[in-house]
Order: sequence, then structure tokens, then C-alpha cells
Amino acid sequence: MTLSACGGGGEDSGASDTVRVTLVNHVWTENIRAALPEFEQQTGLKVEVTQLGEDQLSDQYNVKLNAGSSDIDVMMYRPLQEGRLFARNNYLADLTEKARGAGDFELADFQEAPLSATTYEEKVVGIPIITEQQVLYYRKDLLEKSGFDAPPATLDELRTQAAKIQADNPGVAGFVARTGKAAAVTQFSSFLYSFGGDFVDASGNSAVNSDAAKQAYAYYGTMLREHGPANISTDMSWSEAMAIFTQGQAAFYPEANSLYKNATDPAKSRVSDTVGFVPMPAGPAGSKPYSIPSWGLAINESSGNQTNAWKFIEWAAGKAQTLEQQKAGVPGARTSVWENPEGIADYPKDMADAIAVSQANGVGHDRPLVERVSQAREIVGQPIVDAITGQDAAASADKAHEAFQKFLDDEAR
Repeated sequence: MTLSACGGGGEDSGASDTVRVTLVNHVWTENIRAALPEFEQQTGLKVEVTQLGEDQLSDQYNVKLNAGSSDIDVMMYRPLQEGRLFARNNYLADLTEKARGAGDFELADFQEAPLSATTYEEKVVGIPIITEQQVLYYRKDLLEKSGFDAPPATLDELRTQAAKIQADNPGVAGFVARTGKAAAVTQFSSFLYSFGGDFVDASGNSAVNSDAAKQAYAYYGTMLREHGPANISTDMSWSEAMAIFTQGQAAFYPEANSLYKNATDPAKSRVSDTVGFVPMPAGPAGSKPYSIPSWGLAINESSGNQTNAWKFIEWAAGKAQTLEQQKAGVPGARTSVWENPEGIADYPKDMADAIAVSQANGVGHDRPLVERVSQAREIVGQPIVDAITGQDAAASADKAHEAFQKFLDDEAR
């Protein structure tokens, strides 16, 4: 996308009692639509919802935002996938003053890591509504059988336990995780941070060939090569890796907490009654899982109905709605909701405990913070595949560093 002339004539130049909201197909959306009569009765406003699949949503934003269209007021967007592009192109209205001055909305109630991902150049341009943290799924029965009285607290312990369990249970992998070049980047990120690395350094230059990054690539690849499933594929996303775990074919599986019901639902999982959850095991830099907003709400800068658009966000991302969403299984970004017993009542206790640690230690991104995210993931994900297949992870990281730095330089022009 490129920036073109903006439409509209000011934030309330087209003020209307109808707020036009574009949302993605998601459980959050279904829940919020069911609650809309409450909002409309409270405010006297009418909400007009356009609901689309992810690809359709991206296509619509590509056309309408680039054209400066004013017929979207509120937009549901992916802060880590398109947030930087949208913010840099001035598609997102500055919500800082609205959010800070909005009574009991309480911006400080939002967790720091997710809120950082919806902030651009110190301006709040979005409000996080759905979060994810990485945790470690594991098999309690296999740990007990191999004589371990506690799940791994460190990456060294994870390697030791995975090797022992695999040796004790022929046909069962000690470890499984995403392996696809782009798909694995998000889950690999928690290993990268826990080794003390990141995708870029403090100056914004590529850091994927730092000592920490090379150690993380080597660790992740070696775990899958030596302790992963036999004849492991290098194009697995979460669905394939989850299937291996839920069919009882692996002991440990690092994954997003938002997918946990796939492992605990007896209709989907053969190991539902033996699954446990713990925080990301600590590396040399400690336990540093990602803690991110997978979706947020923003206001179209070209909207002429921004005051009423904010009223919708203030309600939809407010404390009451966030609590209701979380009770329905959609993890939110508000500290007060996570501290409320009602907000975690339906989560397994060990999952709630793991999430609490992840929120405290979490990093607010799980991929490079760039405009062309998909291309960047392809570049930084290549050393993952190379390490899995037994190639020199350090050499691959050096090669990826050159390509990623060129990418960053090009994007900065």
C-alpha cells in the first residue's frame, strides 16, 4: 500500500448516529454482535457491521484505506501484521487523548506488552482486544513415567526431559513445534528472546546473526531434528503440530495459549486428561515468551464520525465487555480482568498460572516489527528450516542477516 490523499474533513465532519464497524470472522466478533443491542440502547447510536474473513478484510483495507475512504469508522486489525504499515501511512487516528481521558476506560489497565504493539511513535493508535501468550503444553503421564516430578523450568531441562521421555517411549517424540519457514517464526520468537536476542537491535538493524540468535536457531532446530517426530516435515503450522501432540505422539509442545482447548477437549484430543501447561522455560536471559495482541480496534483517520466511533471502542474494549469475552474463552488485554476470579474461572489453573507469568515477562511482538511482515518472516524463518534439516545454523543466520538488513534498508527508504 502507498499513501494517497485522505478523504474526510475532520474527525467529526461527517458525524452520524450510525457507526460503521468492520470486523473479522472471529468468536470475539460473534460475542460483540450479540451484545450490540445493549450498546445501542445505552447510547442511542446504531452500529452497522461489516464482517469479513481475514483475506477479504485485508483486500478491503487495501482498497479503501489507500483511497482515503471515509466509509469505515471503526476497524478491527492485526497490530503485528499490518499495524506499522497502517500507522506510518496515517490510516489510524491518534487515540491517545481519548483513551487517557475516558473515565473508567483506564488505559493503564491494559497490559504493557500488548499496548506497546498498538502504539506507534508514542501515540496510541489502537486498543488491543484479543491477546496470545506462548506457553509449554506437556504430557503429565509421560513425565511421571520417566521419573520427573516437575515439568521443565529451563530450556536445558526441556532438552533433558524430552530426550529421556523419547528414549522411554518408542514412537513418541520428545518435542514437537511448528516447522514451516514463516509459520514457525512466531513460536520461535519466544526461544529467541529467552536466549537474549531479538530480530533487530536497539538501532533497528538486523540482529538475527547475534550470538543469542544463533544459539536460539541451533537449539530450536536441534530439538526438532533430534527429539522431534520421525521423518519430520519442514512445513508444519500449528494445526499439524497440534495434531501430533493431541494424538499422543509428542511429550512437549510450545504453542499459543489461545489454542489450548484443542488439547483439552476430549472430542479433539486423545490425551485431554493428561495435558498440563507451564510457562515458557527459561533460557540464558530468563523466560521471555511473546505476549501479544492478535487483534485490536482502531479508528479510520479519514472517518468523519470519530467521536461516536470512539464510543463504540470505549464500550467494546471496556472492562465489562472484556470480562464477558474472557469468560467466553477470548483472552483479553486488561489486567483487572485477569485478576478477577471470574475472568479465569474457565481456564485450567495451570494454564491461568502460566499466562500470568507470560504476561509479566512477555515481549510485545512475535515477529519482526516491519511493514512487509510476510516477506520478513520468510527471511528470518529460513535458518529455522536449515537448523531442523541439519545444516549449519550459524552460517544460515549470517546469510539471513544479510538479506534481512537489505530488506530493512529498503523499507526505510
